[in-house]
Amino acid sequence: MFCDKTISARIADHVAGLEVSHLDPLTQHATRRALLDALGVMLAASGITSDPVPYRTVALAHRGGRSRILGTEFTAAPTAAALANAALAHALDYGDTFDPGPAHPNAALVPALLALADADPSIDAARFLTAMTAGSDLACRLSLAPARAYEDGGWYPPPLVGLVAAAAACAKLLGLDADGIRHAIGLAMLQGSFPGEIKYDATSPLRGVREAFAARGAVEAALLAQAGARAFATPLEGRAGFFAVYGGGPARAVLTADLGVRFLGDAVSFKPWPCCRGTHAYIEAALALRDRCNWREIDGVTAEIGPIQSMLIRPQSDKAVPKSVIEAKFSIPFTTAWALVHGSVSLDSFDDQARADGEVIGLAKRITEYRNPNWGREHAASGSLVVTMPSGARLDHAVAHAIGHPGNPLSDDVLTEKFVTCAGRADMPIAAHHARTMAAQILGFGGRSSASALLRPALTDA
Repeated sequence: MFCDKTISARIADHVAGLEVSHLDPLTQHATRRALLDALGVMLAASGITSDPVPYRTVALAHRGGRSRILGTEFTAAPTAAALANAALAHALDYGDTFDPGPAHPNAALVPALLALADADPSIDAARFLTAMTAGSDLACRLSLAPARAYEDGGWYPPPLVGLVAAAAACAKLLGLDADGIRHAIGLAMLQGSFPGEIKYDATSPLRGVREAFAARGAVEAALLAQAGARAFATPLEGRAGFFAVYGGGPARAVLTADLGVRFLGDAVSFKPWPCCRGTHAYIEAALALRDRCNWREIDGVTAEIGPIQSMLIRPQSDKAVPKSVIEAKFSIPFTTAWALVHGSVSLDSFDDQARADGEVIGLAKRITEYRNPNWGREHAASGSLVVTMPSGARLDHAVAHAIGHPGNPLSDDVLTEKFVTCAGRADMPIAAHHARTMAAQILGFGGRSSASALLRPALTDA
């Protein structure tokens, strides 16, 4: 066990003292894979969805700095670039996720670090890699550590934990000591509020762009700490600190267990399909069952669910006929039916034309639920389907961990092809042969070259 009074200091000391030499090759490569994936999905979002456009518009009003605004040829101050680029990070719901906890640990982190690296070419690749590893690990730990679920207090956890973790990582990237990192965490807490209404309002675009606020807050907090601003001595465990306010009590021991020995960012899941991670097990099961039956003859489909999946299938009548892109991406009936009918799920499976597909909608209306009373958070990436045929035959397929999970991972080659596809859909498209070269550069990221110079070929078709 640990003393609650030492939590903030222990976290800050760990982040400040971490060096790239402390990271084993597997952890370094896991971080590079996450970097590749994050850059790819941001590029794709710049050309596919309009939801991030207002954030880009605001950033363009602050042109003149060195930090790139993706989807444009312009640069801006780091805080503005972080706002615009992070609005892209989750807009397609295609970025990585931490299945055991409610976190997308790299969604705010990568655009925040990229903005600061652009602003200071002296920041080298090794320093960037180290800061990213520390931030991703901390976001995962924060997602697991509250005494009660963040949602129970009315908060929306992914950008909340991302804000705090990215602030610590940004302070690390700037070279701040442990005190500076601790103050950056506290300053970040003053800049973000992520109410659960982000999750519950199906008409709001905020669910896709919320990382904009986390990344901007993280960059600004780190820059303020660098300039000498001070926050709290114990931002995490204080009487009214992070865990008291958001987590309902003291942090659980997982926050510091094996700190510096095990990096939880190694265990993120990468998405093969651009939709809510909770739908993936059902898509995978549907694709397997499609080979065993004629989907046109299916009488009905039953999806096994737990409490995590309930929001993805209820109310069934609405989920079967989603009215928006985000509703479709958060629908087990729609995504399952699409997979059964079309045999794949892609970036084009959720637009207006796709949602009007009568064959998909007809099948989606016949997909119902079975609530397994034994399922909990540990089944967040699980799912099973039972297909009933006119003969009465029942075909089933269960998925313990949807593909992309560390136990069922996507290969480097698959991640590279995902990057190539995403880069080709950017607002400033990148040709496939250039994108493959860029992917190889990112998967070899490290050393003492400028982080900004090394990343730049991934963001331009020069």
